Amino acid sequence: MDASGWWNPEEHARRRSHLLARGQIKAALRQWFEAEGFLETECGALVVSPGNEAHLHAFRTEFVFENGQTRSLYLHTSPEFAMKKLLAAGETRIFDFARAYRNREAGGRHAPEFTLLEWYRAGAGMADVMDDCIAIARTAAAAGATRQLLWKGEVCDPFAEPEKMTVAEAFDRFAKIDLVDCLEDAGRLRAGALAAGVGVAEGASWTDVFSAILVTRIEPHLGRDCLTFLYRYPVSEAALSRPVPDDPRFAERFELYACGVELANGYRELTDATMLEARQRAEMDLKEALYGERYPLDEGFVSAVAHMPEASGVALGFDRLVMLASGAASINDVLWTPPAVSQEQDI
Repeated sequence: MDASGWWNPEEHARRRSHLLARGQIKAALRQWFEAEGFLETECGALVVSPGNEAHLHAFRTEFVFENGQTRSLYLHTSPEFAMKKLLAAGETRIFDFARAYRNREAGGRHAPEFTLLEWYRAGAGMADVMDDCIAIARTAAAAGATRQLLWKGEVCDPFAEPEKMTVAEAFDRFAKIDLVDCLEDAGRLRAGALAAGVGVAEGASWTDVFSAILVTRIEPHLGRDCLTFLYRYPVSEAALSRPVPDDPRFAERFELYACGVELANGYRELTDATMLEARQRAEMDLKEALYGERYPLDEGFVSAVAHMPEASGVALGFDRLVMLASGAASINDVLWTPPAVSQEQDI
């Protein structure tokens, strides 16, 4: 009988301090949200559409009716659609420790089944939920008894003043690329990537080149010593965030980093249903071209967005936060039952 798995007593004992830290951090964060007047939701994982981002891959399943007929459903990649429907229904401050599922993801920082801590504030701006992120990182560090965030030799002090920089500033600082000058020109951006030592294929899309530069030349420098907020993304990378009022070439979106690890993705939420539907259809067209598949649109979600209040929200990788707050070497060390397809190498 194979006793080499995560349930081996010695392996479990090695991981146990990180698992106990997980519980302590979750309890502390629940208290923080409740003190802020938030309600905890429990969004269902089975959905008609798992999300409409080209590079996110979902698990599909099948519901069988009593008469034998079937209907395709998906495990959600985040609770975002459901939580925004709750905003449309009248809730104003909500959070969820949601189990989320993403196919084609495994590694030291990735798991196909993981926990997203997602929250929304109606009537709030991006700065408000950035402040939430700071408080959450500090609460986690204190509950984990480290007061630091640690990852592969990098140390981040969440109690230090955070660093904030625009995406364009980061491209200039770390890759010597004038992003604004390249916004409409994939060829020029690719030339900048090659000059910065980033290999990208001939004919790569603007988004693919952007992502390659971000991952290889910029992200490793973020969140060193203190938390880093990267904000003001090109509108092509807006996802479900709204355009910046003073420059619609950019979006009111940010990402939070610590120790070079992306922890959270936040938006000032898009409430223009027509724009949202157009973006989702374009993303599914791209997904079909790249991967030969597309996911249906959740028409109820599109309708709900038109009734949403002004709001800002964040999705934070809870397992990653616990990993950094407890000093774990891998995301598997903070999962009570690591998935069967776990791989220790980052992919």
